[in-house]
Amino acid sequence: MVLHEPRTPLRLEVRPDPEPSSGEVRIRVRACGVCRTDLHVVDGDLAPRRSSVVPGHEIVGVVDALGDGVEGGLLGRRVGVPWLGETCGRCSYCATGEENLCDRPSFTGWTRDGGYADTAIARAEFVFPVPEDLSDLEAAPLMCAGLIGYRCWRKAEAARPVRRPRSLRVRRGGPPARAARGSRRPERLCLHSRGRRRRSGPGAGGGMRLGGGLGRRSAGAARCGDHLRTGGRTGALWPCGRYARAAR
Repeated sequence: MVLHEPRTPLRLEVRPDPEPSSGEVRIRVRACGVCRTDLHVVDGDLAPRRSSVVPGHEIVGVVDALGDGVEGGLLGRRVGVPWLGETCGRCSYCATGEENLCDRPSFTGWTRDGGYADTAIARAEFVFPVPEDLSDLEAAPLMCAGLIGYRCWRKAEAARPVRRPRSLRVRRGGPPARAARGSRRPERLCLHSRGRRRRSGPGAGGGMRLGGGLGRRSAGAARCGDHLRTGGRTGALWPCGRYARAAR
């Protein structure tokens, strides 16, 4: 399914299977989620980077072809493909383990073809093995929403050992909030959106409704100042006001 122009329907096209280039793998797609970012691409909220693109970046499939230089052990493996499709490996962010902030990245389903197709091409170093105890449909959303929550959790654990939190504050809700219902589910889940100016979505009560469905004890709009820039593109979330007290 190909997007030729923003705000137009995707078109069904029949194409030959693409061949992987050096360092790439070809994946026979078994499942691909629909992320809000895919809708941003289709709606033109993200400016087009090429004349046409196959959207979709929550991909799960089986590797069926290898490009030059790729280890043979990947052939036949079930893998997942995320939004971040490639980085330069040379900028200051890549050098410090923050490649998600790379100066020259490419993105699955936006700058390179994604998973709304029978096959997809991905960089070998940017695919993840998928555990056998997860179905294709369960694993696909983990390639985006799941990675967000997992990365935050790992960074929190690096700063201080965390076992089972008494409370967890999730900003804006949505799929990352659903991903919070993992094996370490907190006693209290607090969901907050950035403001109330929007007429729909979390800012207009969507986060509260979602929070109720997840068994949360508090939900609402985070006040300005909860996002503190610390320089460059990195930042930290700081609870404030009455929501800080609720999230402790």
